[in-house]
Amino acid sequence: MHRPGCDPDDMRETDFLCDFCRRDWTQAAPFVEGHHGACICGSCLSQACAQDQTPSSAFRCSLCLEERQDLAWSHDQAHLCRRCREQSARVLARDPASGWRR
Repeated sequence: MHRPGCDPDDMRETDFLCDFCRRDWTQAAPFVEGHHGACICGSCLSQACAQDQTPSSAFRCSLCLEERQDLAWSHDQAHLCRRCREQSARVLARDPASGWRR
């Protein structure tokens, strides 16, 4: 997610917010970005990898923006499907500079 009121032509690290915990990139790096600026930080992704949730109904994944049935994790009003969780985990795990481990 992007900070409300940010300049799309001059994005700064503090303009990128985790859709789940709302911390900015400087507070919660590393980040993975999904569609239309949706983001999840490494800390939230670690929590998502540690637990599976069972959806009570269909939901819209905050990263891929698709209606899904395979809820992996949610926090506040943001939801993460299992496919996006696994893809995000692979992205961060492959980047040694991120320091993120599953």
